[in-house]
Amino acid sequence: MPTGGHTTLIQRVLDRRAEKPSTADEGTTATVAVMVRVQPPPKALLVFEDTELRAHTERRVGPELLEVECVGDEFEALRHFEKEFRPVVLTDNPEIIRTLRQHQGTRAPYILYVSDSTDMMESEVGLRAGADDCVDRRVADEEFNARVRSARRIAELEAALRVTLTDHRKLAATDDLTHVASRRFFGKHFPREVDRAARYGRALSTILCDIDHFKKINETLGHAGGDQVLRQFAERLQKGLRRGVDWVARLGGEEFVIVLPETPYASALEVARKLRTAVADNPFVVEKKKVQITASFGLCGIDHVPVGERRLAERVLKIADAALYRSKHDGRNRVTATILQRPNGSEM
Repeated sequence: MPTGGHTTLIQRVLDRRAEKPSTADEGTTATVAVMVRVQPPPKALLVFEDTELRAHTERRVGPELLEVECVGDEFEALRHFEKEFRPVVLTDNPEIIRTLRQHQGTRAPYILYVSDSTDMMESEVGLRAGADDCVDRRVADEEFNARVRSARRIAELEAALRVTLTDHRKLAATDDLTHVASRRFFGKHFPREVDRAARYGRALSTILCDIDHFKKINETLGHAGGDQVLRQFAERLQKGLRRGVDWVARLGGEEFVIVLPETPYASALEVARKLRTAVADNPFVVEKKKVQITASFGLCGIDHVPVGERRLAERVLKIADAALYRSKHDGRNRVTATILQRPNGSEM
């Protein structure tokens, strides 16, 4: 039985990954997925006494899997941990595992023990020392990489859960009425989404939208009816997006924002048009009565997010807001789109 420091909460989350979430839980699931994705890649420490195995393992663990740093003994490993926590550790020495477990403090790294034998007894030695998993050094690259990806995934999830639980942000992360992300969640994580796109040179598009004539809807149907419209509107937005990648937040009232990671301008424009159609072409149902609803959309798309541009997230939001205003001014129930330009006027 592994004696690693990971909580039963994380194991329960992993055990339930294959289960279909309830409608009420989908918003929280989506916000956690965003938190996992926008975090910087977890850093790993390779602690190997066998220099040949250390070099071999470093070659196998490419930068697309983990950001790694190699050390040769437990004293150097502890020095690195005191300076900066490393959520993933790969090692060939059970004594190093015991040492790290004794000094891990309030945070526990995920430790993968790389054994020198297929003997189950050696694997048991590593697990008894406190390793979370054990892999033979001679396994195929596919299996080795799968074990490393699993370690990375658990480390990312643990970090997201730590933010959620430690900072008491679970309730604040999700809008109570619509179960999409909250305004507070958007304000914190949208800049991180922009930074992530810049870090990897990816595309990113942002859509602002709101329900047309919502004040009249409230006056006609009452606030309870208006709430039903808001819930159904949020559901239609989510159904038109990629689950676990794109995300929606309610900014307030009838205004929502949609974040489309790794989606260039042309593709985002197609998404916005489909969402407008999904809202306008099928009546909403309020107290068993069909109600025709439309919405206006403003898009800001970037095909390659630049590195180092100050306050870019704020600029993107302002451009999308201006596009939404034009949609409202020009008659509503339409999409207005803008591709973000560089200061000299050329496209990004």
